Amino acid sequence: MTRHPTLTVIDRYATADPGLDEATVWSVEVHLEDCADCRARLAGSTTPQSRALIDRVATGLDREISAGPVPAGRARQLRYRWMTVVLLPWLVMTGAVLGCAALLTILETGLPSLVLLLAPVAPLPGVAAAWSRRTDPCWELIAGTPAAGLTMVLRRTVAALVLVIPALAAVGAGTGASLALMLLPCLAFTVATLLLGTLVGVRRAAVGLAASWTLAVVLPSLATARLPVLLQADSAGLWALTTVLLAGWATTRAGSFRRLSNSN
Repeated sequence: MTRHPTLTVIDRYATADPGLDEATVWSVEVHLEDCADCRARLAGSTTPQSRALIDRVATGLDREISAGPVPAGRARQLRYRWMTVVLLPWLVMTGAVLGCAALLTILETGLPSLVLLLAPVAPLPGVAAAWSRRTDPCWELIAGTPAAGLTMVLRRTVAALVLVIPALAAVGAGTGASLALMLLPCLAFTVATLLLGTLVGVRRAAVGLAASWTLAVVLPSLATARLPVLLQADSAGLWALTTVLLAGWATTRAGSFRRLSNSN
């Protein structure tokens, strides 16, 4: 059920109350995009002077829009919210790496399952590119919208997972790897990246976690030709619990994504 801002909050927003915190202002603006009833309440909360100013601005905007190019359609706007072009090369690379890992696992029986070893970090390239001024050519435009920050990160992270998880399932089926031991670590590392991203930025968090997993787990496993304890059959419950705990902790840090420094 949609939660509408109270009339008091709308009144304070309409009068630009300096005591209204930034998080509340942004949540009101995002809500107003899709709620005609609250936009009507906002119109009733304004003063005659502000309504006259809004009318003048609206008239000027209508005149400039009618004289300018055709605005982007709704489908295109949704595409930018959920996906960015820079995600595609990373996701294609991830699919290619997983395919090669599956092929090596099938051909070289002496190696531990490379698919299981790489599954935890498979979505991290896409997550790293989800909210980064270094990779997104439209970052400046998106950063100025009310939906920027956590909302954008979550949308694009989900988009990356929607493409990575089927790839994991496909290569896992071809190699006989446990689906739970691929997906649960994958989700745990994704949530850990978002949580650590509130402190150092999502891109740095993804790179750091991927490098740490490679050095601490992947390389030793290849050297000993054995899967680590973390990827044994009885570790699925631990991964599930870790994912839940990290997700709960990340929700308490949600406001940190409104700091633009976390997009580095």
